Amino acid sequence: MSRLALFGRPWTPFDAANKQHRKWFFEFQTRKAWGHCPVRFIIPDDHGDLVTLCQQRLVDYYSKKEFGQNKA
Repeated sequence: MSRLALFGRPWTPFDAANKQHRKWFFEFQTRKAWGHCPVRFIIPDDHGDLVTLCQQRLVDYYSKKEFGQNKA
């Protein structure tokens, strides 16, 4: 194992329902850098980039929160 892996920030999947994850993404949007985020977000293979992934999950989260989960 690389020594860099021991001292790196921990990996976690982005969860739009997690208030702390939303806060960290907001900070990224404000600062245009992930340098102050204490974790690294995991990008699934079917997504191109982290920012788009976060935006899609946030849109989904807030849409369901506002309009409910009923699908007509």
